[in-house]
Amino acid sequence: MKNKNLITGLGVLSLIAALLVAADHIDAPDSMGTSADIADYYAFEPSLGSDNTVFAVDLQSNVLPDLAYGTFDENVLTEINIDTNGDLVEDLVIQAIPRDGKMYFFGPVAPTTTGTSGQVMVDSPLGSVDISADTAIVETTSSGVSLFAGPRQDAFFFDFFQFNAVIGGMAPEGFKPAGDPNSTADDDTTAVDTFDGANTMSIVVEIPNTMLGETTATNALGLTVYKTWVTTNAKQ
Repeated sequence: MKNKNLITGLGVLSLIAALLVAADHIDAPDSMGTSADIADYYAFEPSLGSDNTVFAVDLQSNVLPDLAYGTFDENVLTEINIDTNGDLVEDLVIQAIPRDGKMYFFGPVAPTTTGTSGQVMVDSPLGSVDISADTAIVETTSSGVSLFAGPRQDAFFFDFFQFNAVIGGMAPEGFKPAGDPNSTADDDTTAVDTFDGANTMSIVVEIPNTMLGETTATNALGLTVYKTWVTTNAKQ
């Protein structure tokens, strides 16, 4: 397999069953404010009993609507790592890297080396899609793979200022945040989604499970699952 040695880097690990959401916003100083900063990672079936799996990577949180879109860094390679046998070592990798307004995808294929290899698997193209701006663009390949890259509304609901008030002991006495089954209408109206109107730069792949193969990994519920995590790798 011919590879292009491009990148070394950093990442975040998350394991999934039916769905996992790993919030990790703006806490890595070296990558904060760039598309190397992993905000959230989701992996799920698009519908119950589907034969596909969706991988959604949210990068660079708090991208405000009045800022320029298409801010994927061309020096950052994003890798979706998939473990099929439960040993927490990637058996397959899907890669995404932007070039000239398009996001190019490679894989899924077994990496030549495990860990953060930083090698673009140019011999295993999966497809490409124009990076979206105001209108979402989805490309579906002849293999039934759907691809997307561009800004999306941040799915992370968080009252950042009330959180700081609670941590600092300054929240109103008896306050119960929105979503608490004992909260009142007054409580709910004081909750504010700090990230409402903000976006992340998202990379989404929906892929047939036949391209990922069978899995022997088992979660705590006894269900067979793919264990998966995402890394971003920045060119040095």
